[in-house]
Amino acid sequence: MTPNRTTTAVLATAALALGLTACSVSVDPDEMGLEYNAGLFSSTAFDQCVESGNREYYGPGDEVYVYPGGQRTFTFSGGEEAEMSSETVVTADNLEMTSTGVVTFQLNPDCDVFQQMHELVGTKYEAHEDAGWNEMIRDYVGQPLRRALDDASAEFEWQALYSDDDAKREWESRVGELLVEYVTEMGGGAFFISPTYTTEDGDDLGAPQLTLQRPVPPETVREAMTEAHQVAEQIQTAEAREELADAEAEAMQSLVDLLGPEGAVLYEAIKNGDVDVVALSPGAGVSVTGSGD
Repeated sequence: MTPNRTTTAVLATAALALGLTACSVSVDPDEMGLEYNAGLFSSTAFDQCVESGNREYYGPGDEVYVYPGGQRTFTFSGGEEAEMSSETVVTADNLEMTSTGVVTFQLNPDCDVFQQMHELVGTKYEAHEDAGWNEMIRDYVGQPLRRALDDASAEFEWQALYSDDDAKREWESRVGELLVEYVTEMGGGAFFISPTYTTEDGDDLGAPQLTLQRPVPPETVREAMTEAHQVAEQIQTAEAREELADAEAEAMQSLVDLLGPEGAVLYEAIKNGDVDVVALSPGAGVSVTGSGD
């Protein structure tokens, strides 16, 4: 059937109205976007990823979700700006220590993986919104981090973690290994990857980067360590004084053996400035006078 002028006009008006209601989204350089077709006459279906720094136009009713992109941090320190409080871990010798640090990461920019993350995880939290993003990160980065800290710390003794640089580095590396394993396991995919990854890296996604401060034992333990160090220093000082006294006694005995008792005493008096020695004329010897009262 050939449409009449009235039908054509209605369709044109409708098309114009739809065109006027079309929207656009601008994705900033530090963001990533997803667009879904969800118009009045279509089922909701994924359309495309919107790359960082791009603007895309979409029809009325379509849905766009914009997520943080690029490098992101997850701080656990108990500070006001931290995503999570400091963590308490238990060492191999059963001492509680406090751990703080930061995880640096980015969302996987691969479009298929990004879509999967959004549909499996992001939609549950409305993670394209700030509050939902923070909640998702606390669960999908924070909880695996807690587990990694607990499991890695149980492999080390507390004194090594607190005072041995090599042990601290080994512990940090171990926490990082477990973190990657647990984050991937919980999310079901490589959703969080190295903050320095680029598409030029190919399949080498890298891992989130972990920076840990040296774990700290309870204050009572730190005070006991300080006291122990002070005692040790006092012992070393006493031993040094004893060694010095022994050396001086040995030197004095050598003087006695060489000069006799009176000569040794005179030598020490001269050395300490207790007596003055004045040279006389040739062949007349020396004159020794006391310099004290």
